[in-house]
Amino acid sequence: MKAIEVQGTVDEVGQLSLDEPLTIAKHSRVRVIVLITEENKDDEELVESAKESFRQGWYDAMNGNTVPISQLWQGIDAE
Repeated sequence: MKAIEVQGTVDEVGQLSLDEPLTIAKHSRVRVIVLITEENKDDEELVESAKESFRQGWYDAMNGNTVPISQLWQGIDAE
């Protein structure tokens, strides 16, 4: 058995519509396992926070607002 991961949408009558056509032999019998993303406000906030953090880091990197790695540990004393 071979696994292919695709995404899709369930419509108002419960029919599954895939975002992309499957690239397999036509008229093949398949087994479908549906994984449903649970809506969680905390998860959405974490994703948005991560996106904003990445955007800021990318902006800083592209504008030369960086610190060399050799300087990151200066002044930190390990005991």
